[in-house]
Amino acid sequence: MTAAVVNQGPGAPVLHVAVGVIVRQQQVLLSLRAKHQHQGDKWEFPGGKVEAGESVQQALHRELAEELAIAVQSARPLMEVRHAYPERTVLLDIWLVDGFSGEPAGQEGQPVRWFAIDSLHQLTFPDANQAIVERLQQLSL
Repeated sequence: MTAAVVNQGPGAPVLHVAVGVIVRQQQVLLSLRAKHQHQGDKWEFPGGKVEAGESVQQALHRELAEELAIAVQSARPLMEVRHAYPERTVLLDIWLVDGFSGEPAGQEGQPVRWFAIDSLHQLTFPDANQAIVERLQQLSL
């Protein structure tokens, strides 16, 4: 797994997040953050906070089931990104999900959509997600 350190800032506690890069046929699934959320109205790779006593892989499975109603069948570590926003620092633990069951649908009212990997540069992402976009466009999936 490679690590990208982006804009690392001092002090603030780190929010550990399990992120799923869900791929099929040269496409990736993204969800749109609500306007009222941190980094709202931007596309993101689905996932969520790693809870106390939970492994990253357990968090990934739980979050994708809760957010998208899918069951992860195959996933492998892709990279880690640490990014300091003015209000918080996040550690994104990013997994490539290339096997799942179910049809992804936003269970929290969020729009979800498949995008061609080579078109991701045209979308607006939270700053911490830019390293993921760059890495995906370098890979042959």
